[in-house]
Amino acid sequence: MNKAGLLHIILCTLVAVCLCSCGAEKALRKAEQAEALGEYFEAAKYYKQAYSKTSTKERDKRGERAFKMGECYRLINYSSRAVGAYKNAVRYKYPEDIAMLRLADMQRMSGDYKGATKNYQLYLDQNPGDEAALNGLKACEDATLWKKNPNRYIVKKFDFFNSRRAEYSPMYAGEDTDQIFFTSTRDGVKGEELSGITGMNMPDIFVARKDEKGKWQKPEPIDSEVNSEHEDGACAFTPDGKTMYFTRCQMDSDYPRYAEIYKSTRSDASWSSPQKCEITNDTLSSVAHPAVSPDGEWLYFVSDMPGGFGGTDIWRVRVSDAGFEWVENVGEPINTPGNEMFPTFRPNGELYFSSNGHPGMGGLDLFKAIWDDKKETWSIENMQSPMNSQADDFGMTFEGPYNRGFFSSSRGDARGWDHIYTFELPEIVKTITGWVYEKEGYELPNAVVHIVGEDGTNKKVSVKMDGSFTELVNAGTSYVLLGSCDGFLNYKQEIEMDTLMESTDHVLQFPLSSMTHPVLLENIFYEFNKATLTDASTASLDSLIVLLNDNPNVTIELGAHCDYKGSEAYNERLSQQRAESVVNYLIKGGIAANRLVAKGYGESTPRVLRKKLAAQLGFLKEGDVLSEQFILTLNEEQQEICNALNRRTEFKVLRTTYRLYE
Repeated sequence: MNKAGLLHIILCTLVAVCLCSCGAEKALRKAEQAEALGEYFEAAKYYKQAYSKTSTKERDKRGERAFKMGECYRLINYSSRAVGAYKNAVRYKYPEDIAMLRLADMQRMSGDYKGATKNYQLYLDQNPGDEAALNGLKACEDATLWKKNPNRYIVKKFDFFNSRRAEYSPMYAGEDTDQIFFTSTRDGVKGEELSGITGMNMPDIFVARKDEKGKWQKPEPIDSEVNSEHEDGACAFTPDGKTMYFTRCQMDSDYPRYAEIYKSTRSDASWSSPQKCEITNDTLSSVAHPAVSPDGEWLYFVSDMPGGFGGTDIWRVRVSDAGFEWVENVGEPINTPGNEMFPTFRPNGELYFSSNGHPGMGGLDLFKAIWDDKKETWSIENMQSPMNSQADDFGMTFEGPYNRGFFSSSRGDARGWDHIYTFELPEIVKTITGWVYEKEGYELPNAVVHIVGEDGTNKKVSVKMDGSFTELVNAGTSYVLLGSCDGFLNYKQEIEMDTLMESTDHVLQFPLSSMTHPVLLENIFYEFNKATLTDASTASLDSLIVLLNDNPNVTIELGAHCDYKGSEAYNERLSQQRAESVVNYLIKGGIAANRLVAKGYGESTPRVLRKKLAAQLGFLKEGDVLSEQFILTLNEEQQEICNALNRRTEFKVLRTTYRLYE
């Protein structure tokens, strides 16, 4: 190559380098201008251009521009892109350690807990004891454990409310759970320009309503001045649903604008022209994300005003007829050096909010706060998986008193866009279901059950027409239940409820013994042609002892019966001896002898069929008397069944006043 050719190549290279350098600087200026206005989507675009047009030899500049690009992606939730940008910043030796911390944060927000743990540790090696990194490290440990062991919440994406854009901050209109409001950037918003902050449409407030069958209808934008060409959203309502507070952020291409809270009131179905809420005189801080306390006396909100703990804090202001009174920070332990946002209340007074300052699974995590009157402070609880994810989770609303409703999350969306999800915590319900019926008979609809518990329960429950009842009870509590009905002996059951973290129904039977008819003692067996009780009779006789102890004023007759086989004298003698064997067993079991009478009937009292038993057997009917003459009319198999029915031991009530007046 001659000298002229070589000179030409050098000149072309210098021109190209000069043009790239000029292009990089021009993009950098645009990026910095957009960032100053808070237009992070636009700023990220120009930082990316500046980075791409910067020579790889200018390592310091590439590192700085990659870091700034990562910061912008981080602020608009493009976590995957932020990870790439921060990795480049670290690769090009960006001098500040914050790049490693930011990289770890974004890896955690992307669900890469292993990579995040490694980089948090590298950051801590250079910055021992750094609270943010220690929180992040613990969050990775907690998140891994919570994902393996999710709690009982059921979370599902609710696509009927979602579009191909972003939806967030759902909110019921006070106590009205037949309509729900949420913020969306879907088509149909009033603003025509794209947001420089997010690159999406300007958000508006939409509403969805249920029809007369309880089915959600298609969401529509609020037809009022609540929606504007600016950013409108994150609304809240007073308990009566008549006043709406919402966030508005007016856009200006020349100056940064701060979020403000506006108020609108409802008359019939329309909302009034919104008015700005003069909560504070600070005009250089944002106030956003309103929430109304269940008593309607406080307006909670989020602000970065001076006097906080860092980032954005949750504040509150007293609301009176005269307007807004004093403003106060809700303080620790709710607020942290990080960002606390999107407060909301459950009707029972529980406060829910999102934070990236407390240890969590990724971006914003949902937390529950309960006020402790004795300690005069809040107790804080991370809602864990599946309510929380590696992404942003925020903006809850509850369906009345129930622990279910809607919230928003950016999980599963590579663009970091938010969508609406349903949640429900199945209630742990402990119940006792009982059935009260006549022993050998049917249900007793006139029966009552007395329930006494060690938790102070003392109630009388009437059964339904089918003899059943179901009663809510407390876990880990012992109960005594007594079934009773006129004309029947009481029947007692005792039960200790379990403490399992699941709903359980314990079924109890209350077979009541008649005081007007003989009652069969089931499973009483004697040795062949003897009066000696077999071991198989123990369970039935022990149950009779319990029954007599539960009915201490009753005296009974124990009657033993035989079939027609053998002589009458023999059967009478054998049955008498068998009845006495039963009485002796009861006496040994602690029953007073003067409460018991033994009577041997031999074959003189054949069994009379009751309705239920007749229905079970099929070949007999109610009222049939199983005499010898009747049995001999049946076939051989049926005869044996009837003879077995006649061989029985029964008891019948003689008196109900034993020692009653002593």
